[in-house]
Amino acid sequence: MPRTNVVFTLSGGRPVRYGDQTRLAQLYLTHAASAVPDFAAMGPEALAISLDDFRTRIRKFRGEIKGVLTRGDFVAGIGNAYADEILWNARLYPFRKRTSLGPEEIERLYGAMRETLLDATAKVRAEMGEDIHRKPREFMAVHMQTGEPCPRCGTTVSLIGANQRITNFCRTCQPGSMFRGGL
Repeated sequence: MPRTNVVFTLSGGRPVRYGDQTRLAQLYLTHAASAVPDFAAMGPEALAISLDDFRTRIRKFRGEIKGVLTRGDFVAGIGNAYADEILWNARLYPFRKRTSLGPEEIERLYGAMRETLLDATAKVRAEMGEDIHRKPREFMAVHMQTGEPCPRCGTTVSLIGANQRITNFCRTCQPGSMFRGGL
């Protein structure tokens, strides 16, 4: 278990421990969410957004699609690992420019986001049980699967690392090139 950073004691006397292995998280104890920095700018939860709102919101963002997915001001709750999985599910190259995506690809991305997150939620709940400190990820198709065969086509899963963040993807299922704007 990771080092405990904070312990809250519930009204029944049961403790809730918070540990952060990466030391990247921030914890706020407040009566008003407005007191949390950047809370007001946060986008809607990924599973609470409609397709129409997703289409409208994504138009505002430029850059690589993986970076857009992980921006909290676009949608909340998608980190590096799940962005890899969503993009694999949508068959989109992670470094493709958001502006190059057509309407059908945006719809496919939205569907892949919902499917991936709903499936992952069910699997994590089933695997975690009472061990809430665990982060089950063995079920992931490409994230942290460098060198393993893609579960869809068998091609070796690739890894690209930049800015202290890794990206795993399948070059066959998610074709593209960093040298041609991700197309």
